Amino acid sequence: MKKFLIAAMLGGLLGVVVAPQLAGPLLAKETDQAETYKQLELFGDIFDRIRAEYVEEVDDKKLIEAAINGMLTSLDPHSSYLSPDDASDMRIQTRGAFGGLGIEVTQEDGFVKVITPIDDTPAAEAGVEPGDFITHVDGESLLGLTLDEAVQLMRGPVGSEIVITVVRESESEPFDIKIIRDTIKLTAVRDKTIGQSIVMRVSTFNDQTYPNLEDGIAKQIEAAGGIENINGFVIDLRNNPGGLLNQAIKVSDAFLEKGEIVSTRGRAPEDGDRWNARAGDLAQGKPIVVLINGGSASASEIVAGALQDHRRAIVVGTKSFGKGSVQTIMPVAGDGAMRLTTARYYTPSGRSIQALGVSPDIIVQQPRKDPNSTEDEAAEDEGSTRTEADLRGSLDNDSLSDADRDQIEQERARAEEAAKLRDEDFQLSYAIDLLKGLSAIQPAQ
Repeated sequence: MKKFLIAAMLGGLLGVVVAPQLAGPLLAKETDQAETYKQLELFGDIFDRIRAEYVEEVDDKKLIEAAINGMLTSLDPHSSYLSPDDASDMRIQTRGAFGGLGIEVTQEDGFVKVITPIDDTPAAEAGVEPGDFITHVDGESLLGLTLDEAVQLMRGPVGSEIVITVVRESESEPFDIKIIRDTIKLTAVRDKTIGQSIVMRVSTFNDQTYPNLEDGIAKQIEAAGGIENINGFVIDLRNNPGGLLNQAIKVSDAFLEKGEIVSTRGRAPEDGDRWNARAGDLAQGKPIVVLINGGSASASEIVAGALQDHRRAIVVGTKSFGKGSVQTIMPVAGDGAMRLTTARYYTPSGRSIQALGVSPDIIVQQPRKDPNSTEDEAAEDEGSTRTEADLRGSLDNDSLSDADRDQIEQERARAEEAAKLRDEDFQLSYAIDLLKGLSAIQPAQ
């Protein structure tokens, strides 16, 4: 009997204790829902008042789209609503051709900030640089506009002129740049050989990127007479704003035999994903130098981070942009789309580059050209040094055959070409010299 009473008392006590624990979350959830419905009622009330009392008649569709976009852009700089026209433009861009200026932009401090101008586009040819702030378009201030609204102002018919006002860190005053809009046709990858080094310039990550890379490497190796005549590869990702995640994975996989390439982690643990490399190396084990700078973002950082973590490449240049988030394009009613940040990505070592960027193994700044110096002055300085061979009556070198002399002349021509490259593109020249140095200490095959 006593046992029963004790059990009953415990049960009663437990009931008193447990009941609030069960009810608490339910009450909190109901309270949250009630608050949400109250806020939605507020939205509806404001919407009706705008329609009825705003000084001019408004388009309901535009008003709702603006509200949706405002909700998304308040989350982070990369989430946004895409109208049917914008969604169509985005699909065209991933295929590699679209109309516009040719710049990748974000928003910072209320102004449009240039991540990078795209190679061989009107913006690049007009002198737009990574890090530039665009404050006005045709005299109209961009302050207070959303990124999409600012981008809309920069769009226009092919062949039309636009004047953008730019603030640049190295300039004391804002200045105007005139640009003629054009159809932007992206060549995802350009290939060339400098000396014994194959240079792959990857300007974007669209549907063409990996096929272009694979074809370009095969073409250059064949032109060199085989991989044994190549001392290494430069993967130039400077000013590459990124693009498709699957293309970044394929490009990384192209140079890795095994191991993780990248992982993503979403809001819930089950939303995470991981990609691993498969056997096969397009560079066939040759050294790789990856070039990056502040205009290298997103997919570019995935490639640089993967090759760096696996010690497959030496990363050279300056710190990258630091976009470590993944956006998913979700179709919505009415042929529009929603670009929503759904995950962060992590390099093989587990590091996130969000807001930090990829740090180069070797920091190499791209020096600005001195506007006061001329090619004639440089040539004059180069020619001012006299050597033994310039002296009247100097002895000939009796150890050289005609073949030796031809080889020396070829080496001298390559050295002059390298010196010219150093003036034109110091970072690329550094990468080429690095590959030369690595090949010089490799044991003979």
